[in-house]
Amino acid sequence: MTNSKKKVTNSFAIQKRLIPSYIFLIIVCFISVFPIYWMLTAATNASFEVSTGKIWFGTHALENFRGLLKSSIGSGAPLAKIMWNSFKYSAVQTILCIFVCSLAGYGFELYHDDKKDKLFAVLLLAMMIPGVATLIPLFRMMSAFHLLSTVAAFILPGISTPFMIMMFRQNSRNFPVDIMEAARIDGLSEFAIFFRMYMPIMKSTYAAAAVITFMNAWNAYMWPRAVLSDNKAMTMQMLVANLSNGYSVDYGVLMMGVLFCSLPTMIIFFVLQKQFAEGITGAVK
Repeated sequence: MTNSKKKVTNSFAIQKRLIPSYIFLIIVCFISVFPIYWMLTAATNASFEVSTGKIWFGTHALENFRGLLKSSIGSGAPLAKIMWNSFKYSAVQTILCIFVCSLAGYGFELYHDDKKDKLFAVLLLAMMIPGVATLIPLFRMMSAFHLLSTVAAFILPGISTPFMIMMFRQNSRNFPVDIMEAARIDGLSEFAIFFRMYMPIMKSTYAAAAVITFMNAWNAYMWPRAVLSDNKAMTMQMLVANLSNGYSVDYGVLMMGVLFCSLPTMIIFFVLQKQFAEGITGAVK
C-alpha cells in the first residue's frame, strides 16, 4: 500500500510539473489555429463586419461566394476555370519535379564520385540566389522560345530545384545498397532498379517532396504574374491579388477567395501529413 501511495504521489507531482508545458502548448496551438479560424469566419461576414474585427461566423457566406464568382468572371475567366488552371499547373509541375529531382538525387548519392560532388556543391550555391534575381533572365528565355502564357512557361523553371535534389540525395543515404547489388545479379537494369525498387522504398520522401512542391507551385504569384498575360490562364493567386486592388475592397469576398486558395493545400497536407513527417525525417520503408 505504501508503494502504491508513493506511485500515486509521484504521478501527481509529475502532472503538476507538466501543467506549465500544457498551458504553453495550448497558447501556441491557439496562436497557430486562430488565423485559419479568422479566415473561415471572415469569409462568412460582410465587408464592414470584417473591417470592424468581427470574429464569429456571419450570414453572408453565399453573398461572398456570389461576389467571388462575379469578380472571377470580371477578371476574364470563371472561378472553376481559374481553380482548374492552378490545379493543373501545380499537379504537372509536382509530378515532373519529384521525378527529375529524385532521379538526380538517386544518381548523386548512389553513383557519386568527385566530379558529381563538385557539381552538387555548385547546386547548393544556387540555393543562395534569390528567385527575384532570375526573374528577368527566365522571362527573356520564355519570350525567346515563344512560351509566354502557356503551361510550359509556368512549369519549366520549377521542374528541378536544388532543394529537392538535396532532399532526395540526403534521404537516399538510407536506401539499402545491398538490394541494388542483388537486383543487378538478378539481371535488372539500372532504370528498372530505380522504378521498381527505389521509388516504392522511398515513397515517404516522394510524399514529402510532393507536398512541398505542390504548395510552392500553388502559392506562386510573381512568376505566373510575369509570364501568364492571358486572363484565361489566370491562377487563384492572381485572382486574389485582383480582388485586393481598386479603390474599395470587399473584404468578405477577398477572404472567400483566400479560403478557396487555402483549401487544396490544406487538404493535401492533412491527407499526406504522416508520409510528410516520415519523408522530412528521412524514414525509409
